Amino acid sequence: MNESTTDGGDRRPRVVVVGGGFAGLSAVRALSDADVEVLLLDDDLYNTFQPLLYQVATGGLNPGDVTYALRAFAARHPNAQFRRMRVSGVDAERRCVHTDTGDEIGYDYLVLCCGVTANYFAIPGAEEHAWTVYTRKAAIEVRDRMLGNLEAYAQGRPEAVEPVIVVVGAGATGVEMAGTLAELRNTALPVTYPEIDLAHVRVVLVEMTDQVLGPFAPRLRRYTAKELRKRGVELRLGTAVKEVHQDGVVLSDGERLPSAATIWATGVKVHDQIAGWGLPQGRGGRIQVEPDMRVVGHPEIFAVGDIAASVGGALPQLAQPAIQGGRHTAAQIRRLLAGQPTQPMVYKDKGTMATIGRNAAVVQLPRGVKLKGRMAWLAWVGLHIVMLVGHRNRLATLANLSVRYLAWPGRLNVIVGDPP
Repeated sequence: MNESTTDGGDRRPRVVVVGGGFAGLSAVRALSDADVEVLLLDDDLYNTFQPLLYQVATGGLNPGDVTYALRAFAARHPNAQFRRMRVSGVDAERRCVHTDTGDEIGYDYLVLCCGVTANYFAIPGAEEHAWTVYTRKAAIEVRDRMLGNLEAYAQGRPEAVEPVIVVVGAGATGVEMAGTLAELRNTALPVTYPEIDLAHVRVVLVEMTDQVLGPFAPRLRRYTAKELRKRGVELRLGTAVKEVHQDGVVLSDGERLPSAATIWATGVKVHDQIAGWGLPQGRGGRIQVEPDMRVVGHPEIFAVGDIAASVGGALPQLAQPAIQGGRHTAAQIRRLLAGQPTQPMVYKDKGTMATIGRNAAVVQLPRGVKLKGRMAWLAWVGLHIVMLVGHRNRLATLANLSVRYLAWPGRLNVIVGDPP
């Protein structure tokens, strides 16, 4: 099916937004009262709040707590529609995108914000045997694998692997995953699995640099490392992963660690298929854009969020640059429709944060403001709940996190699925 943008003289301009993440939803929301037709395309039926996927992977939240139906989102905006499709190509000359359904969808303006995937850096076995927590499906698989193996180990089944979890990468995702797993080991396991010797249940955080949370201030990094060690996380700093196997990893110093699950939380890259779209790419495959977020050489195409890198300097691959980029792109489309020149994006740094566990987090704000401990943790919880899409998700997440952190350890139940 070919959906042209030239059917009729009174047709409204069509803006096609590819990707239902932070940037895509921000752009659709900002265009909701514009005189345009917005078509949102995504391979999934739902938006995923990625910063809390590690809570799904560790049994603290239900998958539905951090996902929101994209059709429901589009229905809230009168000029928007959603279709589940994967974009397989871009024809900039004809102003259309090709999809996996065989459709050609025309556009007046195209907004590319289809996210990134894990970068395994060609490490042998990493792509085949490591697990990520970047998608809803992956987080569920990690949860079920870890809990299923723990149950098998407790029963002495021959297929069970020693319950060691190796987390690769000490950025925010790796730190949050390792800290939460260590707290579960310390509080829940002695009661729910009394037959398991806790000395065999280990959480190992491997980082090739000599520090955790590299973008944070030194004193916040030191605090994070101290809190992780206090919870029993084994830090292997200045150590790289050489090989990944189904039941273990080999480190750069030659040590072999057993692993029931190796969690890959280091490095991302643009999806390989984007290389075939004929758009300029830079480091990590990120699409090169001008300061106004339009793709270099393609004034009708915008690229936003993790997938994009400005020729003047790439923004960090975080939620705020994506949200602000989506909003900025919508504003530039309005200006172009009004015959006005575009403006460069000015990113407003609102800070960054990471949690280590109950009552422990770090927050780094502009103008040198730095928080750690309980206040930072409360700020982290509050912000993440507010940023969720939909009141039901906010209430459900508040309830489940309250059980995990405020009623703990009096409530030892975790959200479980089916063993793989």
